[in-house]
Amino acid sequence: MIGRELEQKTLSRLYESKKPEFVAVYGRRRVGKTFLVDEVFEGKLSFRHAGLSPAEWRNEKDALTAQLKHFYQSLKLHGLRYEPCPVDWLEAFYLLEKLLSSLPAPGRQVVFLDELPWLDTPHSGFVTALEGFWNTWACHRKNFMLVVCGSASSWMLDHLINNHGGLYGRLTSRIRLAPFNLKETEDFFRQKNVKLSRYDIVQAYMAVGGIPYYLDAFESGLSLSQNLDQLFFADHAVFENEYEMLFSSIFSDPERMKSIVVFLDTRNAGYTRKELGEKLGMSSGGTLTKLLSALMGSDFITSYYPFGLSKREVYYKLTDPFCLFFLHFVANRRNPDHHFWLNNQNSPSITSWRGFAFENVCFNHVDQIKQALGISGIRSSHSAWSKKTDDQEGAQIDLLIERDDHVLNSCEIKFVGQEFSVSQSYYRKLMARQQLLMNMISPKWTIHQTLITTYGVSYNEYSGVFSRVILMDDLFRPL
Repeated sequence: MIGRELEQKTLSRLYESKKPEFVAVYGRRRVGKTFLVDEVFEGKLSFRHAGLSPAEWRNEKDALTAQLKHFYQSLKLHGLRYEPCPVDWLEAFYLLEKLLSSLPAPGRQVVFLDELPWLDTPHSGFVTALEGFWNTWACHRKNFMLVVCGSASSWMLDHLINNHGGLYGRLTSRIRLAPFNLKETEDFFRQKNVKLSRYDIVQAYMAVGGIPYYLDAFESGLSLSQNLDQLFFADHAVFENEYEMLFSSIFSDPERMKSIVVFLDTRNAGYTRKELGEKLGMSSGGTLTKLLSALMGSDFITSYYPFGLSKREVYYKLTDPFCLFFLHFVANRRNPDHHFWLNNQNSPSITSWRGFAFENVCFNHVDQIKQALGISGIRSSHSAWSKKTDDQEGAQIDLLIERDDHVLNSCEIKFVGQEFSVSQSYYRKLMARQQLLMNMISPKWTIHQTLITTYGVSYNEYSGVFSRVILMDDLFRPL
């Protein structure tokens, strides 16, 4: 298994404990939650079951009937005998108790319920039945361990992690599984014998992020361009329906979620909740807050406070690489080109995209950047900054790291195929931005101009403007 060392140790430690454990594993769809549980508990599961996707059911009754029948079939596969199919979830969990009680007593009993949110169809009483199962039966057995997974992170947060009802405080551990970073992505490709340079691995990451399921679709022996064409642009492309399935499989209102994502895609720096509410015709109150929380919980968007603004001025930014790539290049294609990436890899549109996408990669690898700067032990926050309301060329900074030692790293991010050259006009622009920042901050602060780029900076009379240069290789540092 690539990465996941901490998560494996946590699950193994909980397995060895001498008390009942209730563990929730959550994270973005396709991030590898099921694989993690399967690997850690191989040969140790007393019962496992996965919910059916709700995308195809026509009404609530059909959905509940199908879920109960499927659960009943899992019970029979694991040894349940002479019992009729349950009519509701209370009866279904009673049958599970009966099955587990009939199994040999010695050793740990581990139950794995995968895609738990899918089991909770409307008005099914599933959560109440789960409460009863844990509070009445499971929590009183020292040898019992319940592991639940879910891609609908908002459901996992609302109904389990932040539950205020019968499951309040019942979880003994929660594990949020994050996408791979660049180092783990490189290790994953190496294991699959996919031979790409780090320059191309970063571009692959720009397109699909660190999602193991997507990375596993890259084929050995193909170039980056050939792989991207096969995954996104070929006739019957591998990810032809993935964008739609992403939303329909984890959100109860996928169209509204997509409308937020599509709008966030129109500005790289993101929008405030008020701006989102006004543009999308939604109240900026509780409903929109809940939708944004669900998107953040599923790793589609990120919130941050732009430098110099009130802490109430939170911005929401689309950061999921797959969604960004799909919306930019695939969603509105009018003339299909099955070799689009191969034929256009040096076009202005792709070159421009690489710049914005690399900013997003850096935003998701701030810990590696801090490590390269030697400031891992210093408390800091990071954000973007702009004096304009859009992302046009002007007084804007890609990444600001605000440190407790009164240093402000003003980071310029450049994705180029060679050493970056600082021109006279670019030097003047940097100086103008620095002056704007200096006008905003206390005299006790120092600004360090920092360049994050692929292969470094070429030496000339202007290159000294950068006090530190972070290379692409630094983003591959293991943490």
